[in-house]
Amino acid sequence: MSLPLNPNPFLNGLTGKPVMVKLKWGMEYKGYLMSVNGYMNMQIENTEEYIDGALSGHLGEILIRYNHVLYIRGVEEEKEEDGEMKE
Repeated sequence: MSLPLNPNPFLNGLTGKPVMVKLKWGMEYKGYLMSVNGYMNMQIENTEEYIDGALSGHLGEILIRYNHVLYIRGVEEEKEEDGEMKE
């Protein structure tokens, strides 16, 4: 049996890093987690929307309400061919 885990330290550790957020309805959003408030609403920048695994568009800055989130995970930053970080 596992113990309940406080999600605030996890989310605060992801702030400023690239994340993938999946909503209850299946859409996924990839971008940089800029902030999380006390209700766990998330502000994400440089956001890309994925539907059924396919890129559907670039959204820029978005706010995701906490109760729409199925899960959030950190992702590794993509590197361009010359070794520099991709934005």
